[in-house]
Amino acid sequence: MKQNKAVIYWLLSGCVLVFIMVVVGGITRLTNSGLSMTDWHLVTDTFPPLTEEKWQKAFDAYKQFPEYQKINQYQEGGFTLSDYKFIYFWEWFHRFIGRIIGLVFIIPFFYFLLKKKIDKPTLKKCFILLGMGALQGFFGWFMVKSGLVDNPDVSHFRLSLHLTFAFLTFAYTLWVALDLIYPERNEVIVPLRKIARFAIVFLLIQIIYGGFVAGLNAGLIHNHWPLMSDGQFFHESIALEKDSWLLRFTEGKSGVQFVHRTMAYVVVGLILFLYFKSKKFILTTTQCKGIQTLVIIVFLQFALGVFTLLYSVPLWLGLIHQVMAFFLLTAMTFTLHRLSK
Repeated sequence: MKQNKAVIYWLLSGCVLVFIMVVVGGITRLTNSGLSMTDWHLVTDTFPPLTEEKWQKAFDAYKQFPEYQKINQYQEGGFTLSDYKFIYFWEWFHRFIGRIIGLVFIIPFFYFLLKKKIDKPTLKKCFILLGMGALQGFFGWFMVKSGLVDNPDVSHFRLSLHLTFAFLTFAYTLWVALDLIYPERNEVIVPLRKIARFAIVFLLIQIIYGGFVAGLNAGLIHNHWPLMSDGQFFHESIALEKDSWLLRFTEGKSGVQFVHRTMAYVVVGLILFLYFKSKKFILTTTQCKGIQTLVIIVFLQFALGVFTLLYSVPLWLGLIHQVMAFFLLTAMTFTLHRLSK
C-alpha cells in the first residue's frame, strides 16, 4: 500500500468529489434547477454571469424555453431575475464540480503516468474511469436536453441513466482504490460472494427505480406505508391503466413506486440473508465489518425511504435518502470486494 499511497489518495479524492456531485445533483433536481442553463459550453460558462447585463441575457434566453413559458412565468408573484439566479446557481455548481472532477482526474493521472507510479493493471482501469467520466458528462447534457424541447421536465429514463451511471462510476473508482489498499488476497468464500453479487445487482435496480421515482415525481402519490393506500398492497390504478404491463412499471407513477417500494424488501432480505449465512464461515475482520455495516445502513436507508414517502418527499429527506443510497452502495462495494479477493 505504501508505494501506491499517492495513487490511492487520488482515487479516493475522486470518490469524494463524485459523492459531492451526486448530492448537489440531488439538490438541483429537488429545487427544479436542472433546466436553468439552456446551453452547454466547456469553457465559457465555467463561471456564472458577472454583470447584471449578462445575467439578464441569460434570463432572457431561459424565457425562450418550455419550463419558463409553461410553468415559472405563471407562478404566484411572478418569476423574477432573483428567482432565476437561485436555480441557475445549483445547475451551474453541479456542472462546475463536474469540471473539477475532470481536472482532479486528468492532471494527476498524467503526472503518475510520467512518474511511472501506476502499474499496468491499474492503468487499464484508469483508462476505463476516464471513459466513464466523459460518458457521464454526455449523459448529463443528454438528460437536460430532453427538457428543453416541448415538455418542461427531463426524461425520467435519462435522469435515471445519469444518476445510476454516477453511482457506477463511484463504485468502480472505489473498487480500483480497494485493489491497491488490499493487495493481499483473501480465500474466496464462493457462497457469500454469490449472495453479495445478487445483492449489488438488485441494489443497482433499486437505484435505477429511485431515478424513475424522482423523474416522475412518483413519491408525491400513495403516501402510505406499508400499504400503498386504501388497504391495497398493489394499487388498483396500476391494473386499470391501458398501457402494457412493461409501460405500467416503467412509465406509470403508481407502477414505478410499487416496484421501488417492493424492491426495498428484496434488497433488505438479500443483505440479511448474507449476514446470517456469513455466520457459518470464518471471516476476516474486514469481511465481518463490511457485512455488519451493510446491515446497519440498509435498515437506515429503508427507514428513510418510508419517512420520505410518508412526508411526501420534503427536500431535506429526499436528499438524505439519496445520500444514504450512496453509503449503502459504498458498503456493498466494499463488502463484495472483500468477499471476492
